[in-house]
Parts: sequence; C-alpha cells; structure tokens
Amino acid sequence: MAAAKSDLESKAKEAFVDDDFELAAELYTQAIDAGPATADLYADRAQAHIKLGNYTEAVADANKAIELDPTMHKAYLRKGAACIKLEEYQTAKAALELGSSYASGDSRFTRLLKECDERIAEEASQVSVKKVESAPVAPSVATTVEDKGNGANVENTQATLEPPSKPKYRHDFYNSPTEVVLTIFAKGVPADSVVVDFGEQMLSVSIEVPGEEPYHFQPRLFSKIVPEKCKYHVLSTKVEIRLAKAEQVHWTSLDYNGKPKTLPQKINTPAATAPRPSYPSSKSKKDWDKLEAEVKKEEKEEKLDGDAALNKFFRDIYKDADEDMRRAMMKSFVESNGTVLSTNWKDVGSKRVEGSPPDGMELKKWEY
Repeated sequence: MAAAKSDLESKAKEAFVDDDFELAAELYTQAIDAGPATADLYADRAQAHIKLGNYTEAVADANKAIELDPTMHKAYLRKGAACIKLEEYQTAKAALELGSSYASGDSRFTRLLKECDERIAEEASQVSVKKVESAPVAPSVATTVEDKGNGANVENTQATLEPPSKPKYRHDFYNSPTEVVLTIFAKGVPADSVVVDFGEQMLSVSIEVPGEEPYHFQPRLFSKIVPEKCKYHVLSTKVEIRLAKAEQVHWTSLDYNGKPKTLPQKINTPAATAPRPSYPSSKSKKDWDKLEAEVKKEEKEEKLDGDAALNKFFRDIYKDADEDMRRAMMKSFVESNGTVLSTNWKDVGSKRVEGSPPDGMELKKWEY
C-alpha cells in the first residue's frame, strides 16, 4: 500500500512538471485515497488546483494540509494565493502572515502580502466612494419585470448545468437583516465529523462520517461576510450555519452568480419598538419570528453529553480565542496525538509538544 502511494505521488509530480495539471490532481487524489493522507499530498494537490483555476478546491486542500501540519509554510502560501484569486484578500493576508512566520526570508510571501495590501486599499477606496453616492432610486415596474426575467434566465441556466447526481444532504437558507441562516439537513451526524471554514466571500463545509461517502459543500457566497462573527451548530437533525453579513443586503441566492448590474437593495434594520416584518414568499407566508423562536427552543432543549459535550466545550474555547491561542491549541493537539491541549503559544510555540496519556494508560505510536 505504501509503495503504491509513493508511486502515485511520484507520477503526480512528473505530471505537474509536464504541465499536465489535471492528471497531477487526479494522481494526488488517488494517493490520498490510498492512504495515509499527508499534509504534503494535500498541499501539492492544492497547487495543481490553482493551476487549473479551481481556487475553492485549492483553499479546501490547503486547510486540510494546515490541519495535518500547522507549521507547513507552503500550505499557507497555497491558501493565500488561492484566496487572492477569489478576492478574499483579508483571509489571504491572515494566511500569508502566519505562513511567513514559518518561512522567514521567503520573497513569495512578501510579494503576495504586498498584493493583498494593494487590493485591500482599493476596496477601501471603493467603499468610500459608495458612501457619498446619493440614495438609490426605488426600482420602476419595468425594472422589476426585467429583473424577474433575468432571474428566470439564471434559474434555467442553472438547471441545465445541474449535475445528475442528487446531493447527499438537502440544504436551505433564509435572510435576516444582519445574517443569513443556512441549514444542512444532516441527521445524526457526529459533531467531530463536521468541519466548517469561513472566508470573506466563501464557505467550506465538510462532513466525513467513517464508512460513508464524504460530503463537501463549497459555494462562493452571494455577498461578503464577517468570518469572525460567523458560527455553526451541529444539532441532532441538522447543521445550522449563521453567516454574518458584511453589508445589510438581501441575498436573492446563496451562491455568487457574477457581478449584478445594480447594487442589491439595502435592508433597513427595524427599530427596537417597531414590529418585525414577515418576509414575502412565492409559496406560502411564513412567520419568521415563530420559526426563529422554534430554532432557539430546539437548541436550548438539546442536551449534550459525553464526547459531544466535550467537543462543544473545546469549540467554544477555540471560537473565542485570539490567533496565538488558536495556534497553540492546534499545535499542541496535533503534536501530542490528541492528549494535550494548550492555549499558551509562548509555552508550546518553540518546542515540540510530547504526548501525555491519562493516568493508567500508555501512549503508543500508531503503526501504518
């Protein structure tokens, strides 16, 4: 098995050198499936995806490589390069800054960080120009009809491009003034099998249950979000993801379908004393206040115990931690084979964290 994997990896590298990036990506995939998957395999496949223009897949592979080896500088480089192509400049900058700390003197990080700063400055200047523009005029009847026609065309186009295979899990979403709530109807999924990553305008959801076909959902979002304010919950019947909007605009779809001809209509946040409106629907009228109350009640009544409660505790710590604490947690957990979890980067950053098994147990190295 190990020999076959090594042979596949060598052939993938040869294909990449020969500029056959599609073959290289396929061979790296076969090597990963042959197992055991390594950070190098994911990082190298990410580079092949970048060459093919599959930037969302490249980010997902780079994230997996970082998860397996938090100190691999080339994984951060791949993530930064792909995020720049996706116009995720803040996410790219964060990845490049962290990666450069593991590869001092590498000019590639310096060049890409400079590009990020330039793009971020351009975006900031564009936002300033938008703020001084006059208020948008209410759309005319003709414009409304035209927009509906365009929407129909988009739906027809998507229908022709939709793959024949049905997604493993159904999903749905709804808007509120400040966030979009996405629900993936995955029943009975363990919390530790769900990985969700947030970018400026990107979402990556992976559900990998042992013995089942993995589920990956990686849309480029309709509009930008605030990653640090986004969160998700794994419940008994679903995975609920709350995307914090960077701008209070109404999302007409979850996916980004190209630059709109006009800016999306702004949503006015209702005053504290004013009653919250019910959002219109083409099918039946829904009481969103009641729906939100039911969701919150379900979350409150759900009782976690055992590993689920412990995993939630660790996720809450990680969610509220700063960058150094997150780096410390990831490094200590990976290097100690899951037996040590430290939040002190000064303590674990400069040394390897050794495993520390519970009393009465012995730590053994896994043999593949």
